[in-house]
Amino acid sequence: MQRVSSTSTIWRTIATNARNLFLFNDPSVHSFSTVSIGVTSRKLHQPEIPCDFLKWGSLGFYRTSRFATGFNPLKQKPLDSIVDVERLKDRYAEDIASIWDDYHICRGHIGASMKAKLYHLLEHRAKECRYFVIPLWRGSGYTTMFVQVQTPHMLFTGLEDYKARGTQASPYFTVSFYTEFAESKDLVLIRGDIVFTSKLTDSEAKWLMETAQSFYLNDVRYKLVERFNKETRDFEFKDVLQALDMPIL
Repeated sequence: MQRVSSTSTIWRTIATNARNLFLFNDPSVHSFSTVSIGVTSRKLHQPEIPCDFLKWGSLGFYRTSRFATGFNPLKQKPLDSIVDVERLKDRYAEDIASIWDDYHICRGHIGASMKAKLYHLLEHRAKECRYFVIPLWRGSGYTTMFVQVQTPHMLFTGLEDYKARGTQASPYFTVSFYTEFAESKDLVLIRGDIVFTSKLTDSEAKWLMETAQSFYLNDVRYKLVERFNKETRDFEFKDVLQALDMPIL
């Protein structure tokens, strides 16, 4: 578990390294290395009645889609490899969002959605401020996660791994945003994939995804993201802890 440092030197170093090393605009450079995780690393829980097969079947969900076996942040898993997009076009946005969420329950993935306006705000802010750090509370302390937002992706890895391995650090958790229904339905579908199940639980991954979004979409919290990226000398990690109502160790 980690303690808050009284100096901002560490954050200046991390933010500077991120700006220098993460060349996400260059398709020839991968910010995170592709990883290969065997399906045997985790036995997916199969409930006796796995959610609602009728709803999935009616929309053409591909239930044979396997648990994450690797991730390339520059090659998003196509939406039509998860669901039959054509069958969704005649559904109301609320129905699509509900079915999408239900489909991902108990499957080793996280499903969510947001309004297109919020996604565009996230996209706009992420262009200027790609990086942030979020404490993940565990037991009597926290571990810090390093976040990179490069829409349509959001990637999380352990700060210690990033400090040790830089661009070779593999993501623990990846989030993809699908905008196929942004204009027609005012809906953006979100899918989270836990790459290392030994590093994060489903509930932790969901909390990280929601918390990261809150720092980009909430005006007050976003000031901390701006400070981390643009005014790193003034960034204090304790302010993030306070925003999340976590104790300062």
